[in-house]
Amino acid sequence: MGFFKRIFKIGEANAHAVLDNIEDPVKMTEQGIRDMKVKLDDSIKALAEVKAMAIRAKNESNGLRNKMQEYENKAIQLIKRAESGAITPEDADRLATSALEQKEEKGRNLQVSLNNQKTYEAQVAKLKSLVDRLKDNISKWENEAKTLKARAKVSEATTSVNKQLANIDSSSTVAMLERMKTKVEEQEALSESYADIAFESRSLDDEIDSVLEGSSSSGSDALAALKAKMNPDNKAIE
Repeated sequence: MGFFKRIFKIGEANAHAVLDNIEDPVKMTEQGIRDMKVKLDDSIKALAEVKAMAIRAKNESNGLRNKMQEYENKAIQLIKRAESGAITPEDADRLATSALEQKEEKGRNLQVSLNNQKTYEAQVAKLKSLVDRLKDNISKWENEAKTLKARAKVSEATTSVNKQLANIDSSSTVAMLERMKTKVEEQEALSESYADIAFESRSLDDEIDSVLEGSSSSGSDALAALKAKMNPDNKAIE
């Protein structure tokens, strides 16, 4: 857990400076998960081996119990055969005693086997707990890695857009627009200036003729209107 806690803490302290000097945290996380899977495989292998030892110890214990019961049964049968006269009591006692001694030896071996079985089963339980915890953690870490990867892509895209926007501002686009506006205003002022100069450059005769033409036109129109008013019949005849 400590390894991944360090990975997920990378961005919390001086993030930009740290990220400039280390590998991609997403890749590091994925590599960490692969390392954990290797450890999981090793743990599963160790669990299988210890479990096999526990099974062998259990089978050995069962076999020793059977042997103990077998030697006890043989001692009983020897005693019964002596009682029936099939063998002498001395032979029966001697052989029955040997059978019981074998039973006691198997009993001692059984105790050792039971102790081994208990030890192995405890190790199996411990390793199984470790394997289950590793499986759960790997599953959780894989989900967190997927989330990190998605966040990294979004962050990368956002950074790219923001960088482009920053570059646009830094390229003085706004200043260029201001200069263009100033240029257009100067052109418009220059055009208006030329118009004023053109008007001022007319000769005195041009100005008098322009006024007279306007007056003449106005007088002619007024005269025609007056005649029409005085001779309404002429208008009807027309």
